[in-house]
Amino acid sequence: MTDAPAPQPLMLFNSLTRSLEEFTPVHPGEARVYSCGPTVYNYPHIGNMRAYVFADTLGRTLSFKGYKLTHVINITDVGHLTDDADAGEDKMEKMAAEKAQSIWDIARHYTEAYWADIKALNIRQPAHWSIATDYVPQMIEFAKAIADKHCYELDGGLYFDTTTVAHYGALARAKTEDGEGRIDEVEGKRHAADFAIWRKTPAGETRQMEWDSPWGKGAPGWHLECSVMSEALLGFPFDIHTGGIDHREIHHPNEIAQNQAHSCSDASGARIWMHNNFLIERSGKMSKSAGEFLRLQLLIDKGYHPLAYRLMCLQAHYRSELEFSWEGLGAALTRLKRLVLGVEALRKRESAEPAGQADMSIYQAEERISNDLNTSEVLVIVESIAALKGYAADRLAAIYRMDDLLGLNLATLTRTDLRIRPKSAAITEAEIEAALTRRKEARAAKDFATSDRLRDELAAAGVEVMDGDPLGWDWRLDAN
Repeated sequence: MTDAPAPQPLMLFNSLTRSLEEFTPVHPGEARVYSCGPTVYNYPHIGNMRAYVFADTLGRTLSFKGYKLTHVINITDVGHLTDDADAGEDKMEKMAAEKAQSIWDIARHYTEAYWADIKALNIRQPAHWSIATDYVPQMIEFAKAIADKHCYELDGGLYFDTTTVAHYGALARAKTEDGEGRIDEVEGKRHAADFAIWRKTPAGETRQMEWDSPWGKGAPGWHLECSVMSEALLGFPFDIHTGGIDHREIHHPNEIAQNQAHSCSDASGARIWMHNNFLIERSGKMSKSAGEFLRLQLLIDKGYHPLAYRLMCLQAHYRSELEFSWEGLGAALTRLKRLVLGVEALRKRESAEPAGQADMSIYQAEERISNDLNTSEVLVIVESIAALKGYAADRLAAIYRMDDLLGLNLATLTRTDLRIRPKSAAITEAEIEAALTRRKEARAAKDFATSDRLRDELAAAGVEVMDGDPLGWDWRLDAN
């Protein structure tokens, strides 16, 4: 028997250096990761959820490679304005006013909706959900510690002077990549890139979320929240900070500036900064202003299992743009069906086939995932193992181990689980199955007139009967 290959070093793309770097933990044997979470003023769209599939894949990879993982995802329930600008309405206050509800009720409702999507996508629970409003006292202390050397006060609040730290904007490469394009002018700011640490409540107004501070009653700036919570829960420096590529341009450079100011050094807080690229949807329905925007529940309502969307994300590299289409989602669902059917077939043969040698495919999967989370190639390896003949028990064990990286629930998922009735469908699964049973009996009796009539009735109800389907899928409901 040949010896197992040596473990592959984990190479990750660091946005700060724009290069692949070997992961070397700050604390031996541990991996500490912070992911920018949602602002809970509305439902997350599927583009938002791609960031958490990516962060979950990173966490699964670190666990797979033996690190003790501490993962933090924050919940922003205060302080995020309607843009990354320094003036305007708070997203939470705005939604509370529109809904005529308490801002706390708004935050609770949309946090629970986000957590439901996390569960549906089989994203593992982090070690901590850090809620921004729980850390406001610490935010005030953090701001007080940097105010004298790095901040100045305006009528609107306390502002950070970005010229007081070295290499501001290095993460965004703002000078060459227009990283400051979304920053609005605020009267009195010293520099265009300066940003609010604390926003005062305007005179004559009362906000539902506001606190007393040395700079007046108000609320923390959005950027301040992540600096405080990541330091409180992970300590500086920690290993990896993740987020969407849009955070690379303003939010994360501002976090780094605050971290540098607070540590009185050039330290950025995290050793490695990682960003997933955008999900592109050509119709414009990704935006939350589009009414029935693309959220995970809409996919489910149309008959697509949420893990088909997870697989769709895994098919592309996290740093590549991913285009969403219903056709592409359908193809991902078919690919997931094939995997599930392959695993089910292996289970049936598991006890009847002899055991073989340890499957080298696990080491191949580790090699691919260690190359900056190359999930698409791990998927191919899993599919190839499922298609082989013999040694079913060994192949199942290898697939389950590789699914620790993919998170597709292949050990328990069945093809029945994947058959979701669209919300718009008027016919029930029981009615479909009963009609199909009668149709099979009619075909067996060569009563083709009855068989055709039942097929036509099912078609009128939106059910596509797929005779001879190689996947053995029997039927599919039309979501339209």
